Amino acid sequence: MRPLTDEETKTMFEKLSKYIGENVKLLVDRPDGTYCFRLHSDRVYYISEKLLKLATNISREKLVSVGTCFGKFTKTQKFRLHITALDFLAPYAKGFGVAAKSTQECRKVDPMSIVVFHQADIGEYIRNEDTLT
Repeated sequence: MRPLTDEETKTMFEKLSKYIGENVKLLVDRPDGTYCFRLHSDRVYYISEKLLKLATNISREKLVSVGTCFGKFTKTQKFRLHITALDFLAPYAKGFGVAAKSTQECRKVDPMSIVVFHQADIGEYIRNEDTLT
């Protein structure tokens, strides 16, 4: 487990800021303690500093994971978020979706076109499962 390099940190925070904006700072400085991001086997883990100090007693070869996996770096050094990060990102999100069309295209679309993919709120399906047709 090692700290992220400057380039890795920049790539990860740029991805997170697409979803939660300026609230990225709130992930690190939380009222219940200080949290940090650590890299282990190309995966980024979100872990409290208290737990991090305890995890230093375990060798890298024997450590499988610690904390919550936020995502991983691909071979081309792109950062991909994992679904396990949603619990931490959802309180700070501003409508968790990805635009399917540009702003100019949205002004001219017909009513049946897809403008935003509603991709991240899996819990919505579970909460409204009884009323869906």
